[in-house]
Amino acid sequence: MKQFYIHTFGCQMNVYDGQRIAALLQSRGMTQTDNIPDADIIILNTCAVRAKATDKVFSALGRIRTEKKPDALMGIVGCVAREAGADAFRRVPDLNFVLGPQSYHKLPEILENPDTRLLNIDLGGLEKFDEMPQITTSPTLAYIPIQEGCNHCCTYCIVPYTRGREISRPFDDVMRDVIHAANTGAVEICFLGQNVNGYKYTSPDGHIYRLSDLIRATATQDAIKRIRFTSSYPTEMTDDLIDMFRTEPKLLPFLNMPIQSGSPNVLTRMNRSYTLNLYIDIVDKLKRARPDIQISSDFIVGFPDETDSDFEQTMDIAKRIRYINSYSFKYSPRPHTAAALMPNQIPEKIKSQRLYKLDALLNEIQREFNESCIGKNLTCLYEGPDKTGKHAVYRTPYMQQCIVDTNGKDAPQMAEIKITAANKASLRGELLTDKN
Repeated sequence: MKQFYIHTFGCQMNVYDGQRIAALLQSRGMTQTDNIPDADIIILNTCAVRAKATDKVFSALGRIRTEKKPDALMGIVGCVAREAGADAFRRVPDLNFVLGPQSYHKLPEILENPDTRLLNIDLGGLEKFDEMPQITTSPTLAYIPIQEGCNHCCTYCIVPYTRGREISRPFDDVMRDVIHAANTGAVEICFLGQNVNGYKYTSPDGHIYRLSDLIRATATQDAIKRIRFTSSYPTEMTDDLIDMFRTEPKLLPFLNMPIQSGSPNVLTRMNRSYTLNLYIDIVDKLKRARPDIQISSDFIVGFPDETDSDFEQTMDIAKRIRYINSYSFKYSPRPHTAAALMPNQIPEKIKSQRLYKLDALLNEIQREFNESCIGKNLTCLYEGPDKTGKHAVYRTPYMQQCIVDTNGKDAPQMAEIKITAANKASLRGELLTDKN
């Protein structure tokens, strides 16, 4: 029986894509392996958001070409494939296929014609969702894309080039995926999109569906206990969606809403279409709707022409909002973006210094929030055993990792856990009751 190997880089959208690729190959009688020398087809499922991510892909290809068996097929799918295009074959002559993020359903073509090279980086529509088979067993946490692409065109972002303009999936198609996930093992649904809260689908009869409609319909599935979504754009946080945090208990009190910078000048150059006052007003509305809600964010430091004053404003907004878990990066020029051509690119040394300072602040805020959870009882979802196999790993409603000693008993899927200790990275807890 032939075997396949998949290495997924990057975002949750790529995790979903990897699962569907695996289902496609399994439907053709193949089995998955974690051992490259055993694989008959090797697939790198890639991310191109930062230059470092792209470099990792080509570095991995260099290692794999020395490990794989001579007749194994090897290729890349996803955003790096779209970015590199035919040049990927020049950089790595051993490649057999290069498929963009909306083209991986074309994989059977290379299986049927292994002696040819396959290049398809077209920005199609939603065909891949229709042509790929469903996975047979859903993970406890099921990622479900509801739209592809983005219309905001931030000057630093390559997504509009690699994934195209924004397209929302039909409401009934998304709900079909939700019900399938609920019937095959999922307890938590996470809706995905590059601009997930911009979801807007108009049905043939003229009815407009928004993300709030998907949340409301998903909550009726008894098997689903937790709902969340990522990643959000601030101006798409509409009142109907904010109100869902007040009315729907299955919607977790946690939201990733990237601000990127605390400087109005930098936000303008980034083409982020909101003011600081609007962003703060949205956070205030969310907290009025759900007083226990917590926010996470993304930050970019060292954007072209960012001054010391601009950076200090980023520090100030982090202190004001108190983000409990954030991702921060040095600005990375990407091809096909306006920011890559801007003057006054910041030296790497200054970017590194600013990132170090911001990370220290964000880590301290995260530690303080984790320590504030000590003594609280939180309903958590089982994620799996820890690396030692001696403890269970749970995920809190705020996406914190919580390590629990189950005293040799089976870990319940949902459990009430008393938090007993905390550090920056994780919590420790004591199992109280089974919530299944």
